[in-house]
Amino acid sequence: MDFSVLETIVNDLVQSTWSALDEPHTFIQLVVILGIYSVSYLIGFKIQKHVVSPKESAHPVSTLIFEVTRIASPLIAILIMKIAEQIAVTQSYPYWLLEFALSVAILLFFNSFIRAFVKQPFAAKLFRWIGLPILFLHLVGLLPVVTNALEQISFSIGNVSFSAYGIARVFIFGGFLFWLGRVSNSFGKAVIKKQEALDVPTKEVFTKLFEVTLFCIVVLLLLNVMGVNLTTLAVFGGALGVGIGLGLQSIASNFISGIIILLDRSLTIGDFVELEEGQKGFVREFRMRYTVLETYDGKDILVPNEKFISSSLVNWTHKDPKQRYRVDFSVPYATDVRAMVEIIKEAVAEHPQVISGLDVPFEERPDCEIDSFGDSGVNMFVEFWIEGIDDGKNRVGGDLLLTIFETLKENGIEIPFPQREVRILDPHNNKN
Repeated sequence: MDFSVLETIVNDLVQSTWSALDEPHTFIQLVVILGIYSVSYLIGFKIQKHVVSPKESAHPVSTLIFEVTRIASPLIAILIMKIAEQIAVTQSYPYWLLEFALSVAILLFFNSFIRAFVKQPFAAKLFRWIGLPILFLHLVGLLPVVTNALEQISFSIGNVSFSAYGIARVFIFGGFLFWLGRVSNSFGKAVIKKQEALDVPTKEVFTKLFEVTLFCIVVLLLLNVMGVNLTTLAVFGGALGVGIGLGLQSIASNFISGIIILLDRSLTIGDFVELEEGQKGFVREFRMRYTVLETYDGKDILVPNEKFISSSLVNWTHKDPKQRYRVDFSVPYATDVRAMVEIIKEAVAEHPQVISGLDVPFEERPDCEIDSFGDSGVNMFVEFWIEGIDDGKNRVGGDLLLTIFETLKENGIEIPFPQREVRILDPHNNKN
């Protein structure tokens, strides 16, 4: 191998590079680049200084603004460098170093964007290991060469042909669209739920409509990336309508039922409902097809939205969180019932969760009454009002039964129980 030729090429490259660096315009470009980076850093530092780091419960827009300030410096550097490049072009001044620095600034900006906005580690790795090389090839002008090479790699299945470029484009842009749709969906929902001027049902309606709209946009863009002519979808409109009317009838019905529930405000987040089949739980989330009910034992019940429209249900907390409950007990017939009733009322009223006091309406104060006359004693009951549902952490009925038992015991009143008198007859006595 003749190393003299290679040595000559290397020497020519070094000399040309050194001569280019030795030119006055190269030094001027270098000074301009350093000045641009210094100015952009100072401006970005000033902007970040005036933007306070948001808390976890902060408004999503405030969080977005803070994240944007983190990429302000490279973005400002790109803008100023682009202006400087255009000035050099109009003045016919050499700008090769400015063009190189602009490419580096764009790569740095893209990396800062990934660090600021891509929170999922796997997605961040994909952006860095796939997105950055693609951007680099585009900046150096080699991307068309790579795409043309990938287009040459093709195969056919029947009458359909595929190319490596088409498959790569669908995977890359499809993944980007789904990531963008997911992030936009989370951000949009967070912004809507932070609107204090809207009540909960209205927020849920806007959230659902935003989710459906965003999903349709992502699907249409993905079809466009795949090369599907969107005008041809009109041909299948009638067939699609028939499919929705037949095969997707249940899904469409649940989706429309969910919209109706949110619009007529029959259910809101946090309501405690009891279905016709006896299922109970708190409404935690409205989805496109179902509603999530959370029970007191930690289970999630996924109820189709259509059930809330077609069947009856009991909404315990829709209008007022206050609920009335009762507990039953018995006392012997020999008890002074009038005195005992007042004692039980006072004992029940002392419970911290029972609504009581002189400022409470008379009909909402604890009340003790006779229910019926039993075989072994007088059947009594106590009615009381509490805030919320008598279950879980707010369970009051069990505490009151224990309170009533202790109160009766302290006042010498026994709880009656069934007693039977057994008579043993003498079989040898035939007088009877």
